[in-house]
Amino acid sequence: MKRVLLLFGLLAFVSAAVFAQEGLEYQKPPQDIVDIMTASPTPSVSISPDGNTIALTERPGMPSIEDLSREELRLGGLRIDPAINGPSRRSYSTAITLMDIDGTNERSLKGIPSDLKMSGFSWSEDGKHFAFTNVTSGSIELWTGDVASLEVKKVDDNLNMLIAYRGFSWLPGNRILYQTIVPGRGPRPEASNVPDGPVIQENLGKKGAARTFQDLLENPADEAVFEYFTSSIIKIWDGSSSEQIGKPGIYRSVDASPDGSYLMVQTVERPFSYTVPYYYFPSTVAIWDIEGRMVKKLAELPLKENLPRGYDMTFPEPEGFSWRNDRPATALWVEHLDDGDFSKEMEYHDQVYLLDAPFDGEPVEYIATKLRYGGITWGNDDVAILRERSRKERLEVQSMFDPDDPMTTKNEIFRLQSEDRYNDPGNFVTADNEYSQRTLLFADRGRSLYLSGRGSSPEGDRPFIDKYRIRDGKITRLWRSEAPYYESLSDILPDEEDLVITTRESVDVPPNYYLRNLKNGKLTQISHFENPYPQLEGVSKELVKYKRNDGLDLSFELYLPKGYDKNSDDPLPAILWAYPREYQSKDAAGQVSGSPYRFIRVSPSSILVFVTQGYAVMNNAAFPIVGGEDEGDEPNDTFREQLVANAQAAIDKGVELGAVDAERVAVGGHSYGAFMTANLLAHSRLFAAGIARSGAYNRTLTPFGFQNERRSFWEAPDLYFYMSPFMHADKVKDPILLIHGQADNNSGTFPLQSERYYAALKGHGATVRLVMLPKESHGYSSAESLMHMQWETYRWLEKYVKNKE
Repeated sequence: MKRVLLLFGLLAFVSAAVFAQEGLEYQKPPQDIVDIMTASPTPSVSISPDGNTIALTERPGMPSIEDLSREELRLGGLRIDPAINGPSRRSYSTAITLMDIDGTNERSLKGIPSDLKMSGFSWSEDGKHFAFTNVTSGSIELWTGDVASLEVKKVDDNLNMLIAYRGFSWLPGNRILYQTIVPGRGPRPEASNVPDGPVIQENLGKKGAARTFQDLLENPADEAVFEYFTSSIIKIWDGSSSEQIGKPGIYRSVDASPDGSYLMVQTVERPFSYTVPYYYFPSTVAIWDIEGRMVKKLAELPLKENLPRGYDMTFPEPEGFSWRNDRPATALWVEHLDDGDFSKEMEYHDQVYLLDAPFDGEPVEYIATKLRYGGITWGNDDVAILRERSRKERLEVQSMFDPDDPMTTKNEIFRLQSEDRYNDPGNFVTADNEYSQRTLLFADRGRSLYLSGRGSSPEGDRPFIDKYRIRDGKITRLWRSEAPYYESLSDILPDEEDLVITTRESVDVPPNYYLRNLKNGKLTQISHFENPYPQLEGVSKELVKYKRNDGLDLSFELYLPKGYDKNSDDPLPAILWAYPREYQSKDAAGQVSGSPYRFIRVSPSSILVFVTQGYAVMNNAAFPIVGGEDEGDEPNDTFREQLVANAQAAIDKGVELGAVDAERVAVGGHSYGAFMTANLLAHSRLFAAGIARSGAYNRTLTPFGFQNERRSFWEAPDLYFYMSPFMHADKVKDPILLIHGQADNNSGTFPLQSERYYAALKGHGATVRLVMLPKESHGYSSAESLMHMQWETYRWLEKYVKNKE
């Protein structure tokens, strides 16, 4: 009788699946999953520069598909909501309150818009005011607030945030710099149905890779619309009124000097391109005075359509235009002594230049680097930190120098393989200086600096705070996160060397903010956020370590359902979720990432929701792809073999623990993880089924490289064939679920990738289902799409994994 009922159930399931291919509406997964997906996110926390006030901003849950269905223009690499002249698909906060730094005296604000859609929250330099943007049905508004009076007021509307993403910044004296649409610009240009002529592109013998960008301009009509929406004017609000400075233009960036006397302005110029996004269009970099008059033109940068290929290769033109943080008004930029070609044999490859106000002199050669320039963290008159990097060597170098004599005093203090997480010394802690710019935070009356990092170790991440003595480089450990908690530095309070703010969490206790005294260890809880996922209470989490067949150390996080005992209960159906990463070093590839003590935080798209449905979840499984020891042995040369070895080791370990049924394991991943999933189903029979989200399956459609692969299709055609699941669609014998957003704008993962892979699989008789989510990009966001995705995944797992015949 049970078999008959099961047969009827399966027939109904199959019938529903066949019927569902026609006119299927959005569906929802089981209620436990829905409840997790719709849980309210914990508020975001922002601490004022003076260390006295905390702003709590509440975020809504998932937007609706109606929100994603607003008109959207895709031009020049931008996605535009024409109704507000702003970026589409942005997330917002819907409520804000203030409280004291110790977590007391929470209070509401007066005059907040009733239908608040806030973004870009930012404190003034003195911490007594704040500003934010608010989106209405037809405009983006700029608002300010006063901490003492708790009053907020609107400053202006019609902000243009398409390229200046935040839309505003604070100037000294509590002034605000921002951009608005051009007044009186008229209606947007409309394209004629009758073309003026053909659309032409040409290349006059120049060699350069063309990446697979999306949302590009396609014709002169697109150019006109792009210019219409991206053009803006610059304004300054002085606390009571706003004044326009300069002329209308397409401003890629507008950055004030630390003292607020000058602006560094980068404007986008014509000719526009049909093959690259706006940030590769021609541009001019200039310095203006605060009244909007040009003082100095620093560079005219050309159109960049032929993108450099190879490790550490870059464009020959100057880049990195910015201000020196520790000076009132000193411009900084980098020029490449090798013309962008790092393969040239030379002692120094990059040269930093400085130019001081009033900018009527010649630029000064400042400091040169043997590797690619990676930035400077400024400190005081005696100390600054230079960073250099090499992607080919996976090398990061930090040096300390005297800002007044950089080349003579430059002294290397850290040399680290960027893959080597265990030996990472962390980052030097910074704080606001007199110009409200981030500079090195000193301790011990200027004799020491602070270091903070995630503290990767064989036990997992254990964040730390160290003190670095400048005189001799001696490092002293001040504090380190201890089990069974995961605690990390959030901020060091101004003028309080021993008082820091941390976030602290455990597997079943959500992150909350604390005041920690580094001297006596005293903890004072500031926030009291509750567990948003009661459905996951009792779920166990364990960091599991094991070895690959070649001895390489691997790990995954094992999640088991509430009440399950792997020592006495039957093995469970399981899900292996992973994302491959390339390494040159076996030692680095075997290092543990993550922490067994972090709160089980679940996003609406997370695979972890299925632990509530009786599955063991092997999440964040290590899938290293390691290069050979010989020169020229690239990681991808043995990509497939290493994928299979990683998967076999993970399954074997799950079986050894008694938690995993080897015959009922699904594999899944997103993006490159989807690419991994398709390859594993093509080249192994380890899995009962696969779930592949938003992947790229035919590498000839990304012919100039992908991920960290720098060889082109023409240099390594066999590799592109070898690594492409599309080329091996005839080998897939286990069911695979393909999910993709119809509006995917990620480079390389066009929706076409899943559509053509589905057709190839179908042509060879595979069990495959293709789900295209309307309006969704590379990552899915609407409630309807996310719930339907989890419904599809649930059904697939139930049929082909849990109840596998």
